[in-house]
Amino acid sequence: MQKPKKIPQRQCVGCRTMKDKKALIRVVRTTDGSIVLDGTGKRAGRGAYVCPDPACLKKARKSRALERTFALEIPEAVYDALEAQMAQEV
Repeated sequence: MQKPKKIPQRQCVGCRTMKDKKALIRVVRTTDGSIVLDGTGKRAGRGAYVCPDPACLKKARKSRALERTFALEIPEAVYDALEAQMAQEV
């Protein structure tokens, strides 16, 4: 009998709930220090995850969760790009 395949879980920095990794949007701090969205989930660098829900992004923005995760200031353009990506998924 074969074991069911384990689905990786990650925590949303906004709502702090555990969800399937594929159901979240990954934000990456690359080795050169820039913050980018990672659609593939395989880009090199430190990653943080947020639900594709504007309310979760708003919570993460207000609590400065991404800033704490990456230990640097997050430009407004990154938040705008996340919002645009969420709008495309809906």
